[in-house]
Amino acid sequence: MDIIWIGVAFIFGLMVARIHIPPLVGYLLAGLLLSFVGYEEGPILKEIAHLGVVFLLFTVGLHIKLKNIVQLEVIGPGLIHLAISSAIFLPICLYFGLNLEAAVIISITLGFSSTVLAAKNLETRGELGAYYGRIAIGILILQDLVAIGIIAYAGGGIPSPWAVVLLGLPLLRPAILWLLNQLQRDELLLLMALSLSIGGEALFVQFNLSGELGALVMGMLLAGKEKGEALEKKIWGVKEAFLVGFFLQIGLSGFPEASTWWVVGVFTILLPLKATMFFFLFMIFKLRARTGFQSTITLTAYSEFTLIAGAVAASANLIPMEWIVILALITAISYILNAILVKNEDNVWELMNGILARFQRSGKTSDKQLTTLGSAEFLILGMGVAGVAAYDFLKDKNELVVGLDLDPDRIKRELENGRRVVYGDVQDISLWETLDLSKVKTILIAMSSLGIDLKTHAVRMLRGVEYKGSIIVSTLNENEEHLVRESGGIPVSIPARDVGEKMAKLCLK
Repeated sequence: MDIIWIGVAFIFGLMVARIHIPPLVGYLLAGLLLSFVGYEEGPILKEIAHLGVVFLLFTVGLHIKLKNIVQLEVIGPGLIHLAISSAIFLPICLYFGLNLEAAVIISITLGFSSTVLAAKNLETRGELGAYYGRIAIGILILQDLVAIGIIAYAGGGIPSPWAVVLLGLPLLRPAILWLLNQLQRDELLLLMALSLSIGGEALFVQFNLSGELGALVMGMLLAGKEKGEALEKKIWGVKEAFLVGFFLQIGLSGFPEASTWWVVGVFTILLPLKATMFFFLFMIFKLRARTGFQSTITLTAYSEFTLIAGAVAASANLIPMEWIVILALITAISYILNAILVKNEDNVWELMNGILARFQRSGKTSDKQLTTLGSAEFLILGMGVAGVAAYDFLKDKNELVVGLDLDPDRIKRELENGRRVVYGDVQDISLWETLDLSKVKTILIAMSSLGIDLKTHAVRMLRGVEYKGSIIVSTLNENEEHLVRESGGIPVSIPARDVGEKMAKLCLK
């Protein structure tokens, strides 16, 4: 009965959320428990899990521009890391008794990082468009392309010669945008989002290509467009619900035999090595230590494509079927470790930034840190709708104001519109330690996508570097207002409450 896994997933998701761990970890644990009591995956759960990945990759595509992927700092670390990690894993797989062909396949797939987990973490922090987020997503796309090659080799099918016609998909972009502009009702926007993601998946499957890649490409056609953002908002809730099935499905793979647990342990222990290689490769390609650290954290997990490619290879008798269970548990454990790491990411950075910064090399990349704001007296963190409105108001009053954002595209757009905006990571303690804030009277934290924990953490960091000015923070409810005051900031009024009060005042006139 499907109500069983829905109920168990809800209970476990609620339990882990209470201790500030992402609910997806609870879904994984729920799947493991269900597998232990003999619950078997049904066709409905399988389809929901698949669609959850399709919807997620569609929303990821909405944030991807090809020019942000074809960069030296993406291609270089991505390909070198995959080659080195595969070379390290290969002799270990051979030692565990696999033949050469099976060892090569598993070694390569273990070099992948999780696209689903990385995209979800970046989305939760509102940093899919951030510089480090683009680098991580770009590397993941490279890995996914390699995974598609493995699937084709293992019997997943060779792409149809007619697949070349898919190169003409960008020609459909004007027509899709025109159609989107005709839609005014929310339910039609949601239906359009579902149609594009599922349609893209089905189209690529027809040409013997990865359906997940098709959903990603359909999203990329609308990247950077206002209507694309509207589609993402509409499909968000559906995607979240369907992703529960994906994480449950991983957990339902169950536990391996007792004799193979040490295999799981070895590859779990090797996960930090995989992460360390990523960081030093980013340093070699002259990224800032903070950017390299964030990208590394995002990529520190084994991949769902390890399971997908492995399952195809197992069905073709290229690898032993029992290894699928082993790979599933390795992936699940890495998800749990990554969730804990992401939750404490900023605290870990504060402890280690002094050490990691020593490996930073000089060079020209888009993430270089600023040290001065000139004569600016007001600093706005986050140039979304609220940030731009605050900037324009202060500018009209002839105040000296500057904006700060993490998204290079948004910065470029605002500069073209005549606004002074600079690159910076609000959660980077080294930014506030080196940036001269002596002339800044007030800092406005206007990032609506940033969770309250991260907002209050930013306030505490600013107070920790002895910033004495006012820190004004946008909030959504009274609980957030209380937390902001406790951290040393000034909460703004809740917009919805202000609207209600103004409407009530009008009634009394």
